[in-house]
Amino acid sequence: MDEQHSDKVLPVCLENEMQTSYIDYAMSVIITRALPDVRDGLKPVHRRILYAMHEAGMTPNKPYKKSARIVGEVLGKYHPHGDSSVYYATVRLAQDFSTRYPLVDGHGNFGSVDGDSAAAMRYTEVRMAKITGEMLADIDKETVDFMPNYDGSLQEPTVLPSKIPNLLVNGSAGIAVGMATNIPPHNLGEVVDGCVTLIDKPDASLEEIMTKIKGPDFPTGAKIMGREGILKAYATGRGSVKMRSCVAVEPMTKGKNRIVVTEIPYQVNKARVIESIAELTRNREIDGITALRDESDRKGLRIVIELRADVNPDIILNKLYKHTQLQETFGIIMLALVDGHPRVLSLLQVLQYYLGHQRQVITRRCRFELDKALARAHILEGLLIALDHIDEVIRTIRESATDETAKTSLMTAFGLTDKQAVAILDMRLRRLTGLEREKIEEEYRELEERIAYLRSVLADDRKVMEIVKTELLEAKKRFGDVRRTQLAADTSELGVEDMIPDERMVLTLTRRGYMKRINANVYHTQNKGGRGIKGMGTKDEDAVNHLLYTSALHTVLFFTNFGRVYRLKAYEIPEANSRNSKGIAAINILPLSTGEKVNALIDLDQADPSMNLFMATENGLVKKTELAEFKNVRRNGLIAISLIEGDHLAKVRLTNGKQRIILATKLGMAICFNESDVRPMGRNTRGVRGISLAPGDRVIGADVLAPDCQVLTVSEEGFGKRNNMDAYKIQLRGGKGAKNFKITPKTGVIVGVEVVREDQELMLITTNGIVIRTDIESIGIKKGRNTSGVKIQKLEGDDKVAALDTITVDGEEREAE
Repeated sequence: MDEQHSDKVLPVCLENEMQTSYIDYAMSVIITRALPDVRDGLKPVHRRILYAMHEAGMTPNKPYKKSARIVGEVLGKYHPHGDSSVYYATVRLAQDFSTRYPLVDGHGNFGSVDGDSAAAMRYTEVRMAKITGEMLADIDKETVDFMPNYDGSLQEPTVLPSKIPNLLVNGSAGIAVGMATNIPPHNLGEVVDGCVTLIDKPDASLEEIMTKIKGPDFPTGAKIMGREGILKAYATGRGSVKMRSCVAVEPMTKGKNRIVVTEIPYQVNKARVIESIAELTRNREIDGITALRDESDRKGLRIVIELRADVNPDIILNKLYKHTQLQETFGIIMLALVDGHPRVLSLLQVLQYYLGHQRQVITRRCRFELDKALARAHILEGLLIALDHIDEVIRTIRESATDETAKTSLMTAFGLTDKQAVAILDMRLRRLTGLEREKIEEEYRELEERIAYLRSVLADDRKVMEIVKTELLEAKKRFGDVRRTQLAADTSELGVEDMIPDERMVLTLTRRGYMKRINANVYHTQNKGGRGIKGMGTKDEDAVNHLLYTSALHTVLFFTNFGRVYRLKAYEIPEANSRNSKGIAAINILPLSTGEKVNALIDLDQADPSMNLFMATENGLVKKTELAEFKNVRRNGLIAISLIEGDHLAKVRLTNGKQRIILATKLGMAICFNESDVRPMGRNTRGVRGISLAPGDRVIGADVLAPDCQVLTVSEEGFGKRNNMDAYKIQLRGGKGAKNFKITPKTGVIVGVEVVREDQELMLITTNGIVIRTDIESIGIKKGRNTSGVKIQKLEGDDKVAALDTITVDGEEREAE
């Protein structure tokens, strides 16, 4: 290296240099760019924008001026950064959906809640908002410190006087180096009330303050769910609140409903919300939405979501809250600069620091006004001396050769100070009139009172805080408004099931595959032989052939003729608006293949986990599989039994492994054997022979025999009978069985065989959709098996019994009926 330059090179440790430089950079970002001051709640760029407007005379009573003008003022005088950063900050201060109490009054396109950008600064115009005057009031009275600007040519305030608690009122958000702040906006009236409470009671607790400051108040309204997050944030400075859109469910024609969104969470883009709802609908992640429109206008926000008639609006809403920004979380970090250092503050600390700032502002203002009053009183004292000796004063002045001589002579002759002498020399002759003298004396008396008052304020901190209190209440009166954000109980942790009443339901499925859910109380108990009530409207040649009595929150297993099993919650099956509703096609809620039909329903929640599922096919095969193998049934189903070609799954029952099984056929045969004759098998197996069938016969019933129970057999023409257990002798599985029912042209073939108890009720449904519900005990018990029984349902025309199910009814339900 050249020797003449070697003395200019300094050896440094790279690690130390990088640490020092990075810390300097980080502190610069933290202090001069990203974090607000706890006293006025402003970042430097916002403070400079407001002060530049004040200096340029862009007050609320003056015409708007181009935004480019204020951007140039700020850049040229105080903020040597990019013009886009200054303009963006100005735009944010003018957006009523971003700032709770806008500090800039904007004229033109300043963006929208849809995320549209503001117009270029050459098109928009701005001026100070009225409330901004409170931020800058008394700044010319030495209430705050000033510092040199970036080039030392001008002075700028280090903080604004801020008569409103802006940090809480408008909040703040910023990302510094290694830290971030996210303070939500609040209601001005509530924050003022909180400050007043703290002034009146300096040792007030957080709970007392929170009776005034109830929580954040966002410019876009919406709801805050629960108080826990608010309390944590106010107590520690960190927490989160759940924001939820304001919605209403409005009825439409034909039993349909629509969800109308009128307010969305703070900082949520409306257009993106609508896009996400549309995407969820296209992907069928949310099923039931038929139309989606944005009807927002100048009157306010309005998103309309139309629903199908068969869906529950509460369930759709719950899914929308879960998968879209209709519900959002606001993470609170109350980080602000305190004496130039970043600190996470509690609500009490924020209020205390703000009130401390106001105490200092009022004290400095009083001191400034006192100094001015003393100075003016001093001048008036001199003028009064001159008026008392006016002839001598005039003579002294006339005899003096120069102004300086006159001033010195007056000071010597009357004991005046330099300023008093100058004031006398500058006094106009009209001040010599009697009226002017009275004005001077009146002004002097008022000044003496003012001086005494100011001195008393400066000597008593309580008077200072009373002034702070009075000015805060005046600001509240002028600019306070009603709360926009509602505070609601936290139901965001509730799942879909928490919103569904656990009512008893009847699930029905037709031969054509239409499924519906309806409240069981719709079907009131009737006497045997009754005509029943209309239970479902069906298409020509359709028939209801499966019934399940369950509860809305129970899990139901759906077994199909193809030997597959699916699972749904009962409430996921659309509830019918009336008994006559035909329901919805099962293929719309279950991923069924072509030709696949549900032919067995099992209420999983009524079963002991240690039980088995006993399956029987139409061709007479049986299989036993542990229930545990079906606890994780996928959405697209699992194989329950492997079937040979031409065979179909007919019945599925729950067993405990030690019971007796009865199989019954369409042509009136039945066999009874021990369940232990069938060994447990895995899901994907075929099973073993249960009964040998005659040509044209098939299995239509499979059930478990139990003590004190009877076997109920029902034919398609509405005949039925009960037989005691001892009527069925135990046989070996695989045999032909014995005669169970005497079939005649009058009775028709068998449609169902069930094991029943006398405290149960029977529910029958016909091919025409007629439902009857009757007590089991009203159906007679026959000694012989080979009998036809009695008429239990009257049928009209060519109507036939299609399906049956048994219902266990408790005492309360019987009383209700």
